[in-house]
Amino acid sequence: QVQLVESGGGSVEAGRSLRLSCAASGLNNFSFRVTWFRQTPGKEREGVAVIFTTNGATIYADSVEGRFTISQDNAKRTVYLQMDSLNPEDTAMYYCAADKTFRGRWFTPNSYDYWGQGTQVTVSS
Repeated sequence: QVQLVESGGGSVEAGRSLRLSCAASGLNNFSFRVTWFRQTPGKEREGVAVIFTTNGATIYADSVEGRFTISQDNAKRTVYLQMDSLNPEDTAMYYCAADKTFRGRWFTPNSYDYWGQGTQVTVSS
C-alpha cells in the first residue's frame, strides 16, 4: 500500500522560505506523477506544482511560478516543494498526491489515487 507523508510546514513571515517534503513508501518503483495541492477552508483544492518522477519534468501553477520549485530525490523516494518569497496568500494546508496511471488533468484532485495527510503552512504579513 502506497503511503505519502508530508512534513516541513510551519509559520513564517512574508518573504521567508519553507521546504516541504513528501516521503513515499510501499512502492515497487518510483514512477509517479506527484503533485502538491493546497487548500484553505471553504475553497477547492488547488494544484500548485507537478513533477513526473520518470523524467523530472515539472509544471507550475501561475500563482507560484518563479517562487516555488518542485524536485525529487529518487534514492529517498521523496518529493520536495521549495517555497520562496512566501506571502499571506500562500497560507493553506498543503497536500502531496501521487498517481501511477498519468491519466486525468494534472491539477485535478480526482486524477490522483494516493494522498498524504497534509502539512499546514501559515504566512504572516
